[in-house]
Amino acid sequence: MTGSKSTPAHRGLWSSRMAFILAATGSAVGLGNIWKFPYVTGENGGGAFVLVYLLCIAIVGIPIMMAEVYIGRSGRHNPITSFRLVAERNLASPVWRISAIVGVLAAFIILSFYSVIGGWAASYVGHAAMGDFTGQSADAIGELFGGLLASPVTLLIWHTIFMALVILVVARGLKSGLERAVTILMPALFVLLLVAVGYATTTGHFGEAVSFLFTPDFGALTMDGVLVALGHAFFTLSLGMAIMMAYGSYLGDDVSVGRTAVTVSIMDTVVALMAGLAIFPVVFANGLEAGAGPGLIFQTLPLAFGQMPMGSVFGALFFVLLLFAAWTSAISLLEPVVEWLEDKLIVGRVGSTVVVGIACWLLGIASILSLNEWSGFAPLGMFERFEGNTIFDLLDFFTANVMLPLSGLLTALFVGWCVAKESLQSNLALSGGGFALWYNLVRFVTPVAVAIVFVYNLMS
Repeated sequence: MTGSKSTPAHRGLWSSRMAFILAATGSAVGLGNIWKFPYVTGENGGGAFVLVYLLCIAIVGIPIMMAEVYIGRSGRHNPITSFRLVAERNLASPVWRISAIVGVLAAFIILSFYSVIGGWAASYVGHAAMGDFTGQSADAIGELFGGLLASPVTLLIWHTIFMALVILVVARGLKSGLERAVTILMPALFVLLLVAVGYATTTGHFGEAVSFLFTPDFGALTMDGVLVALGHAFFTLSLGMAIMMAYGSYLGDDVSVGRTAVTVSIMDTVVALMAGLAIFPVVFANGLEAGAGPGLIFQTLPLAFGQMPMGSVFGALFFVLLLFAAWTSAISLLEPVVEWLEDKLIVGRVGSTVVVGIACWLLGIASILSLNEWSGFAPLGMFERFEGNTIFDLLDFFTANVMLPLSGLLTALFVGWCVAKESLQSNLALSGGGFALWYNLVRFVTPVAVAIVFVYNLMS
């Protein structure tokens, strides 16, 4: 049974399948695609990393996304309660809900530093509009970004503004907040990315970028790179964060979970590859380092905007839409935590959103300070293994490579081995062959793939 009769009175449903797809894609398509994917690709050798990443999406990402949406739609409550209800219906231990607990906690932690990065995008809107990129050298652009990171006050202001925008949308609920935001912003971002790729073809280095992204060099790929590919597959598809459980709880019973998950994954991957095709030609044309780290998006694209006709206007529009992409993703990160608190307290939707938002904002301050005032802070040497040696890096690494895979692993094991096969068949609405493929992946291949890199990470 889908659990629709037990839907809490305060809940609604997505108005259509397309609304869910846009919301799920809005969650998946964000800074993970445009900010993170290009630089981790550059750090890990290009084409070989892309190939492994696509494999992770196919055998790990899509099966777990379908499992998470199934749990959310079946439970019709917050992710933790939904997991418990599905476990009870299948005579399984309620201890399995630890997967959702880890996911909700991961979403909270990720949003704390994701909001800081969203603030970077917000600050660059003004720089682009004022023409600060026009005619600037790579060194000058780098100094601009370095100056931003060095100012805790500036970072705090933008972090506060960004988190306030997230709270504003989530507090308004499903139809007036989430759905209204994503139906406009994501198509607009896609159009702007197309324009950016079109500009990249004029740099004279587009072919080099295509070769870099799509020609595998397995000699440049390490086991750490494989781990990063898996971690990013979770990060970019919003898996292991209980987001798809939360969004699935609003999904109508007539929607095919399988087709929807595949659609979202394809759209997310296309945007990630488009971002690479937009950024790497500029990187190579200006003699920059492809593995330049988290600042890549804030150092390479401004160079393009500073040299192209109407660059100030286009740059401002791009960073507005980058901000919106980050906004829709951040909304999805806040949603599962708010759902849980809303079901536990009597303060309602607005009160729950404000409480969680403020707590997340406070944690984000630690990431801000680690970029400047606390840049050398490493108590007991606990951060020494993380590149950058900061709290920001620790939170990023621990969530992407430990918490998300752990939550995903438990979810795959639970759905694959504890949930009745008949219930899965009726709810996922897949063809016989499609269901058999998914069922065997989620039972055998997906858990093994996640477990191998998860154990490797813990022992390395």
